Amino acid sequence: MKKISIYIVLVAVGLVLGWLLFGNKEANKESSPVTAQEAKKQMWTCSMHPQIMKTEPGKCPICGMDLIPVDHDHQGGLSKEQFKLTENALALANVQTTIVGNSGGKSNVLIVSGKISENEEANAVQASYFSGRIERLHINFTGEEVKAGQALATIYSPELVKAQQELITAASLKSTQPELYKAVRNKLKLLKLSDSQINQIESSGKVKEYFPIYATVSGTVSEKLAEQGDYVKQGQPLFKISDLNSVWANFDVYENQISNFKVGQAIVITTEAYPTEVFKAKIAFIDPVLNPDTRVVKMRAVIDNKDRKLKPSMFVKGKTDRVSHSKETLTVPATAVLWTGKRSIVYIKPKPDEPVFEMREVLLGQKTGEDYEITGGLQAGEEIVTNGVFTIDASAQLQGKKSMMNRKEEPNGSVNVPTEFKNQLQVVYDRYIALKDALINSDSKQAKQLASAIEKAIAAVDMKLVPNEATHKQWMAIDHAITESAVVITKSSDIEEQRKVFKKMSNQLILAVQNFGINTTTYKLYCPMADSDSGAYWLSNEGKVLNPYFGDKMLKCGEVKEKINNK
Repeated sequence: MKKISIYIVLVAVGLVLGWLLFGNKEANKESSPVTAQEAKKQMWTCSMHPQIMKTEPGKCPICGMDLIPVDHDHQGGLSKEQFKLTENALALANVQTTIVGNSGGKSNVLIVSGKISENEEANAVQASYFSGRIERLHINFTGEEVKAGQALATIYSPELVKAQQELITAASLKSTQPELYKAVRNKLKLLKLSDSQINQIESSGKVKEYFPIYATVSGTVSEKLAEQGDYVKQGQPLFKISDLNSVWANFDVYENQISNFKVGQAIVITTEAYPTEVFKAKIAFIDPVLNPDTRVVKMRAVIDNKDRKLKPSMFVKGKTDRVSHSKETLTVPATAVLWTGKRSIVYIKPKPDEPVFEMREVLLGQKTGEDYEITGGLQAGEEIVTNGVFTIDASAQLQGKKSMMNRKEEPNGSVNVPTEFKNQLQVVYDRYIALKDALINSDSKQAKQLASAIEKAIAAVDMKLVPNEATHKQWMAIDHAITESAVVITKSSDIEEQRKVFKKMSNQLILAVQNFGINTTTYKLYCPMADSDSGAYWLSNEGKVLNPYFGDKMLKCGEVKEKINNK
């Protein structure tokens, strides 16, 4: 009986301990349904690729990084248009902001790029005044300085030998045939012989076989047009001589900038060769004709260059002031603005102390240097995103908020345009696809050629086919942006620079295809790691990821975002 009592006590103690260890935990579990629900809903994402959402931890299928848990409570207390990012996501996107302020009528700096060239008004071509064979060139290389009266070349001229013989004969008859004598002397003067040379021939009675060609102006030999031993005709150029005491600075001015310049306007010119110096000049000429291929006009300033610091073909920047006519003008950096065809948007930060963002539609005025005027949609003192805007937009899109690419209210091909316009846009698109393939193959030379082809294709699009003024302005903005990008790619041999500009071109062509439509189905793809992790879109004929921003380095980085079918 004593043993039985001990066993009963042990069983009782075991039951009590079991209840304390397990029963209480089950009770707590039943009394905490929120925790169970949260565990059930826990999602995992990639800090570099927030579009990746998994129900279990693991590796990112794109970059291989460890997935991190999604914070479900980070949207609390926000309006339906606002969204919040984690501090980690902000750091990875390198998000930067600025406070919008008034220009208050102060001068805005306009910046244009250009190149130094010779002053054509001061150029001279030194020609041969008689036909013959060049026995000797006294100027052997371009860049050599010459002075007026300096011998440039020595020529043997059968024509001049004959004219001298005629002079000697006419000199013996000048008393009986003075008119003949005078005509022969005039003939030699027209061949640029001086009176002293003619008198010497006449007095000596001997024919000279070789005659020098003298420089008629002072300057720098900018081009050598003949070689020793060449037979030249009368009037044939031998040298091009430039006076570099003054030079031209030729600038490209785009359509939306033309109204900001006028002849006589002061302009300050800087160059990388002399970063601490400025060269002051005035605008001397603005081309009255717009180049239909590049969509620019040429503007020229004349610069005093007596110290010869500025060299032809040197790249320069011109800066001038444009005073705003409005009393208050808001300006924002161009990097803050995203285009959507019908809209221009920025992202504001309504809570200074929290990583909360909200999309805002704005109305743009003119572009001034690297800034846009804001004519509506923003107020002074608001904080906007200036760097990492595409990453912010992608986050808004993933969280179901309003974003640049959220086009529920704007279906593909929403602008009704004639078939002919779509056909012309299709040509631009086809050449864009070829450019994309060249960038995939890292072929910068072919990329330059294809960008030039895009320039011609976009110039061939008939803007008269666009139905109304509002749509016309929309197309003009796209036209200008694509042309500007194509020009930069054409002039660059750096594949990385070409890829960076390709991003800008892609954004505009996406808008064109979505708004106006083309004759084929296309795919919109996105790589979040392109452009230093700012993200970049591109178009492709196939739903297969072949990344033009990295080529072989990260060929498969990206994903298909949308299939665009608006035929």
